Amino acid sequence: MGNILYSFRRCPYAMRARMALSIAETDYEHREVLLRDKPDHMLEVSPKGSVPVLITGSKVLEESLDIMRWALPDAEFETDIIDAIDGPFKYHLDRYKYASRYDPSVKRGDVDLSHRAKAKDALSGIEQRLSQSAFICGAEMGPTDMASFPFIRQFAAVEPDWWADDNTLPFTRDWLTACVNSDVFLSIMQKFPRWKPEG
Repeated sequence: MGNILYSFRRCPYAMRARMALSIAETDYEHREVLLRDKPDHMLEVSPKGSVPVLITGSKVLEESLDIMRWALPDAEFETDIIDAIDGPFKYHLDRYKYASRYDPSVKRGDVDLSHRAKAKDALSGIEQRLSQSAFICGAEMGPTDMASFPFIRQFAAVEPDWWADDNTLPFTRDWLTACVNSDVFLSIMQKFPRWKPEG
């Protein structure tokens, strides 16, 4: 059995894994899943039930960063940046975008602007880095960019007009545009039909 990746197209964790596998030119079988109806085999090998999941030989990798490091073993990751994205930024992003899930007093579909402000504050480190170079680690997109921008893309998409008009993160906005339009991102965002087991 070759490498198998369980993925969901719009999941930012799965995006970062797919980009690393693409950069590494790793062959794998792509299995697109519906998160509300996960395949039995995926749950057997990874009971936590979230994507991405990479099966390679006898090893099962259940975390997106583990998949990135497996695919790109010689790459350097800026852990302080990634920790800020996966920690405080993601915390406030969820409460901004899905406010009614966390606060019953918020009307469904409304956003929480206090969490928008805190999520934006969590991007100050990236903004500072990007004021010095086009990408986080230099002139070209690297693993830290790939690990980070899918979540900031999600943030920008909540209120796209606000994101386009807000001028407090100009370097981050330009960087996000470059990342979203990169060849590697466009290539991994092709649509796959839902995977179903044979038989």
